[in-house]
Parts: sequence; C-alpha cells; structure tokens
Amino acid sequence: MNTMRINKHLHKPIVAALLLGVWFSTPAFAQSLVKSEQFDLLFEQLLEAELDEAERIQRQIITEWGKSGSAAMDLLLRRGQDAMEAGTPDVALQHFTALVDHAPNFAAGYNGRASAYYQLGLYGPAIDDLRQVLVFEQRHFGAMKGVAVVLEEIGRQEDALEVWRNIHALLPIDPDVAVMINRLEIRLEGETL
Repeated sequence: MNTMRINKHLHKPIVAALLLGVWFSTPAFAQSLVKSEQFDLLFEQLLEAELDEAERIQRQIITEWGKSGSAAMDLLLRRGQDAMEAGTPDVALQHFTALVDHAPNFAAGYNGRASAYYQLGLYGPAIDDLRQVLVFEQRHFGAMKGVAVVLEEIGRQEDALEVWRNIHALLPIDPDVAVMINRLEIRLEGETL
C-alpha cells in the first residue's frame, strides 16, 4: 500500500514533465524560437544597413509582426487597418478590439487599437495599448514612435526625447528619427536658457 502511494506521488511529476516535453517539441514552440532568432538577425542587420536596405528590413519586420498565424485574425487586422486608412478610427477601434479579444497575445492588435485610440484623442488607452505591445516586443519601433509622439503631445518632451534616442539605437540610419531627436534637443535647450 505504501509503495502504491509513492508511485502515485511520483506519477504526477512524471506526467507533467512528459506534457512539457511534448509542448516544447511542438511546431508552434519551435516556430516561435525560429521567429525570435529571425527577428534578432533582422535587428542586427538594421544596425549595419544603409538607408535603402534598412527601409527594406524595417518593412520585413513590420510584415512579420502583422502575421498572427490565423486567417481570421489577419482578416480582423486588415479590416482595422483599412478602416484607419479610410479615416474611420471608430470603426477601426471595433475591429482591433475584436482582434485583441480573440488574440490577446498578438501585439499587432494592440498596436492598431492604440493608433485608433490616438486618432480619437484617447491618449490614456493609446499609451496602455502601446505599453502592451512593448511587453510582447520591446524592440517594436512603431509602438515606441507612438509613445514618443503621445509623450510630446502631453508636454513630456524630455521623456519623448529619451524614447526617440532608444528608437535611434534600433534604427541608427533612419533620418526621421534623427530629425525628431534634433528638434527636441533644440526645443529643450531653448527652454533651459
């Protein structure tokens, strides 16, 4: 009887270990590791790339960020993006919210919804969603740019400048980022005089 109890006790950790082993060997987990390595390589290439190549790499990264792995979720993302392009952020907000509800681990949904919130003048929810994007991908330069823009608009120029400098560390050749940093540095120097 005692032996049976010990075996049952040992049985649970063994089953748990087997299930974890199966999970880690699944194609989804392997795909996530490959995708992470792919992003690491692309971000390394950005540091050395000339302007045209850097723009191509950025587009490639953005394309990869927009892939959910689900046709239905990709459709919601596309509908939200189309609504934003049509100038109807209220409609886009509905699509992006549905996307976030159905795919809560898909950063592009939060990023799109942040854009819709921003267009509607809802800066608090926009910042919250941008923060969530950065939880999923701390190098998400699009979300970082959104944070910098909102920070500047609410009068936090020093914080915005810090974010722009962090973006510059990722995208050192991007002339628009350099312009934003220069403009804010000049503005802040003028305020301290």
